[in-house]
Amino acid sequence: MFKLNPYWSVSVSGLENIDRTKTYVIVANHQSLADIIVLYKMKMQYKWVAKESLFRIPFLGWCMTLGKHIKLYRGNFGSIKQVYREAAILLREGMSVLFFPEGTRSETNTMKEFQNGAFKLAIKERVPVLPIAISGTGNAMPKGSWLFEPNIPAKLKVLPPIDTTQFAMADFDKLKDMAHSMIKCAR
Repeated sequence: MFKLNPYWSVSVSGLENIDRTKTYVIVANHQSLADIIVLYKMKMQYKWVAKESLFRIPFLGWCMTLGKHIKLYRGNFGSIKQVYREAAILLREGMSVLFFPEGTRSETNTMKEFQNGAFKLAIKERVPVLPIAISGTGNAMPKGSWLFEPNIPAKLKVLPPIDTTQFAMADFDKLKDMAHSMIKCAR
């Protein structure tokens, strides 16, 4: 995708914060569909949690299905529970799982509040949270548009992981707020 659009420039920093021998619950802020492309610059294995409608997009959706990414049916409580069951199994098998804890793309450059699920899962499964800060992608493919804009400077910053072994299940809000603050300050 980057070679098809040579006008995008993506700077990546913090790759030294990724221990390739560990499994993570990865959390990233979400500005645009372009985030998905930018996140592959981390060059690590993980599965996405993505809304079901993305799985219906030609090529992208087919690849997501073949890659066995996790499908979320929004507004369906049973689907949400199934997502966490699938994510827990993947984590136990040594596969990291990526969440956009804002729940949906931001229509402005302001980060939304994070939802609880990814943080409860990280504490329950005793895996570190790997926060990722993304900036610049909101203009690359704005919400509601399928057009890629040219000449986009985007940034991806991998932040230090947060050890969850120090958190009790009741502390998920503290973990969530810590990750939110780290990402917000790094953008």
